[in-house]
Amino acid sequence: MTPETRTKPQVAIMNAVHDLPVLVARDKGFFRDEGLDLEFVTTPGMAQVTTSHTVKFDSVFDRPLDSVYNEGGIDCYRMCEWGIMKRAVEANAQGLRGRKIVALGASMSKFAIVVSRDSTIYEPEMLKDKPIAVTPNNGSEFTTLKMMEGFLTPEHVKRTNVGSMLKRLEAVRDGKVAAASLVEPWISVAQKWGLRLLVESHSTRSEAAGDDLDGPTLAKMFRAQARAVQLLEKDPTPFVHYLVRETGGLLEPHELQTWRLLHAAPQPYTRERFEDTYSWTVKWNMTVPGATYENTVDNRAWE
Repeated sequence: MTPETRTKPQVAIMNAVHDLPVLVARDKGFFRDEGLDLEFVTTPGMAQVTTSHTVKFDSVFDRPLDSVYNEGGIDCYRMCEWGIMKRAVEANAQGLRGRKIVALGASMSKFAIVVSRDSTIYEPEMLKDKPIAVTPNNGSEFTTLKMMEGFLTPEHVKRTNVGSMLKRLEAVRDGKVAAASLVEPWISVAQKWGLRLLVESHSTRSEAAGDDLDGPTLAKMFRAQARAVQLLEKDPTPFVHYLVRETGGLLEPHELQTWRLLHAAPQPYTRERFEDTYSWTVKWNMTVPGATYENTVDNRAWE
């Protein structure tokens, strides 16, 4: 279906750790209560055991979600805050389909760096010059840098790409890499396997949308997510099957450490936050300089 013929806003669903409030809002009818008729487009993610796609360090726009967005098949998506920043900034620089940061997203669930059970690495600084398995230019890489920069200078924080969350977990277990960066449900899988958690941190997400998705529609979408957040913060257990399913049977629902899940209602993306986060990504050479708040952020849902 081409952008000219479709009538429903199309919303991306990828890893449940990013999209759980969207899934809950969909299943509970909260979008429908707002008068919205949305189409949900599923794309592969590195947290899914079934994923077969690979990623490269150099081009984020060739990845499945980004490719679908650039071709007009998705109007709105969410991922880690820094990943959205990179895509919003560099899409403009490369002349690709425009997107703006339209909210600080609802999911704040944790990332963790894990090592093998018999590792001789006991503190983050002992990872000096040792490769940490990440998804390049996505949340696991950005949050790894966030967690490590208090312990090591940038030139000593080494990252590598060995594939999906499962593949990097197996690489740590088998001694092929020193450490790996994971999200839930894979942190819980790591604990089940007896791997050791070295450091962990909550990780913010952002929402991106094209200019053709208007402010009132976004406002309705964010209100529906806010209702879902209330349910998740009260008791996430009825919804953990979305996360557990991504492990392909490696985890039972009761084994998911739900205390690591954290959600909050979508919020406007402030100028101060943009300046701090953008400066941080440029410092780490994770995106290009020269962007501004005005050409990257649009809080039209709150106007």
